[in-house]
Amino acid sequence: MRKACRIVLMVFAAFYIFALAIFVIGVVGLFGSPQDPLSGVYLIPLGLPWIWFIDVFDTSTWPYLAAAAPLVNLGLLALLCRLFRVRPSS
Repeated sequence: MRKACRIVLMVFAAFYIFALAIFVIGVVGLFGSPQDPLSGVYLIPLGLPWIWFIDVFDTSTWPYLAAAAPLVNLGLLALLCRLFRVRPSS
């Protein structure tokens, strides 16, 4: 169980880093790519359901909140892994 949980966390973190890199490259226009606000589309499924609550905040904070929303899910996954960790019996 511990190993599977660690693998899930690592895969989710890798997807998040990849999606965040695509977002930054697209928004800033790094490496000669055109600036494209739709580059953040990969962050949306990683940040569900927290993405739905972003519209409550000011529109200038939306890109930052969209980039940070998957961190909530990553934290919750880490917490669940810690809570349901299989303890060796003595």
